[in-house]
Amino acid sequence: MYIYNVTINIDESIHDEWLQWMQDEHIPAMLNTGKFTNALMTRVQVQEEMGGITYSVQYRTDSKDTLERYYAENADDLRAQSKPFEGKFVAFRTELEVISEQ
Repeated sequence: MYIYNVTINIDESIHDEWLQWMQDEHIPAMLNTGKFTNALMTRVQVQEEMGGITYSVQYRTDSKDTLERYYAENADDLRAQSKPFEGKFVAFRTELEVISEQ
């Protein structure tokens, strides 16, 4: 099991619009690729020096191969959909391998 984690810091001036877009459009589009089984969106509870509001979205997938297929087949198009928010967010992505779950 792998988790594709995307951490995003969003400018407060567009926060509400972005949050609605994430919940109504982007996360469903990610799940509709068929490469992720579910998504967990959390708000990071740390004040950033640069301001903004930070979220972590964790998409679960069954394998590294499936994640690689996402990169090859879907990532560019889905990332391009965030164009309306360009310059108002910073994102970084992390791959996590699940070792155990209790």
